[in-house]
Amino acid sequence: MRVAVVGASGYAGQELLRLLATHPEMEVVLATGESAAGTSIAEHAPALAALYPSETFAPTSEVLEHQLDAVFLALPHGQSQRWVPELVEAGVAVFDLGADFRLRDPLVYAEWYGSTHSAPVLLAPAVYGLVERHRGELAGARLVAVPGCYPTASVLALGPFVDAGLIEAQGIVVNALSGASGAGRGLNERLHFSRLASNAEAYSLLRHRHTPEMQQELGVELLFTPHLVPVARGMLVSAYARVRDAELTTERALEVLRAAYAPEPFVVVTETPPTLKDPVGSNLCFVSARVDERTGWLVAMSSIDNLLKGAAGQAVQAFNVALGFEETLGLPRAGVTP
Repeated sequence: MRVAVVGASGYAGQELLRLLATHPEMEVVLATGESAAGTSIAEHAPALAALYPSETFAPTSEVLEHQLDAVFLALPHGQSQRWVPELVEAGVAVFDLGADFRLRDPLVYAEWYGSTHSAPVLLAPAVYGLVERHRGELAGARLVAVPGCYPTASVLALGPFVDAGLIEAQGIVVNALSGASGAGRGLNERLHFSRLASNAEAYSLLRHRHTPEMQQELGVELLFTPHLVPVARGMLVSAYARVRDAELTTERALEVLRAAYAPEPFVVVTETPPTLKDPVGSNLCFVSARVDERTGWLVAMSSIDNLLKGAAGQAVQAFNVALGFEETLGLPRAGVTP
C-alpha cells in the first residue's frame, strides 16, 4: 500500500518512518516536514540513513497531490483538521496521531484545547484507535484517532477494573512519568539539559489536555498529574481508585488483568510492578495491580514506550487491524535491554 507520513520530521514521525520501512505491506512514497522541507531524511535523522539514503522531506501540501492508500498524520494538535476532510473525501485511510479527532464532543474539545473544531462532523465517525478496546470498530475504519500516550497507558491499566465494576467511577487519581521525547522535538525551556538533568517536574496541573480523553474512554471522573523525568523515552503510570468490592484482593486483581489481556499480543501482565524501561523499544504495554485491603484502594500500574505504543507503534497496530492485516506486522514485541 502507498502511504505518506505527514509531520515525519518530528519524533513520532521519525518512529513511523522507521517502522514503515520494514512493514511488508507498506511503501512510504511521501514524507513531509514543514520546517525541514527540502532537507534529506538522512541528514535530519541519521539513524534512518540506511533506510532512507536519498529521500527528502516535502512540504505538507504535497499530501494532496499523491495517489495514496493511507496517510499517517504526526502533526501538532490542531493542525490535522486542515487536511483530514480532503483526505477522507478522497477515500484515503487516515491515521491521526494528534488529538484533533479523539474527543466526541466539539464543546469539550473547545474547552480543553482553546479553539473551535473546524471539522466537527468528522468527530462521530472517527474511531478511537486503542486496538485492545476497539478492535471490532477499527475493522474497515477510514478515520482513526490514534490515542495519546498518557491515555493509552492509563486506560490499559484501569480499563478492566472499570469494565468489571470493581472500582468507584469518581475520585480516581492518575500519576504518570514521561520521558522528554513526549514533549516533541520543538524547543522548550523545560527540556534544557541544565533543567532536565537530575530533575523531575509536574506540569499542566489539573488541566492537562489528555484528561477528557481518559474520562471519555473510561466513563469516569479522574484527576491526572503528569511528570517529566530525565530520560529520553518511556512512560510509567500509577493509578489509584477506591475499591467497590470488599473481596477484591491483589491476586484477584491480577486475574482480572490476565483474563482481559490473555488474547492481546502487545499487553504483558506482570506480578512485579512494571518499570519505565521494560517496554522501551517495543510496542508492548506492561500492566500490574495491587489491592491495599487496609485502605480499600486499588493501585493499577502500567508502562509503555511513549513513542511506540504511545504514538507510532499504536498507529501501525491500528492500521494493521483497520486494513485487515496481521495485527503484529512491522511491530517489535521485545524491548531493548539493558
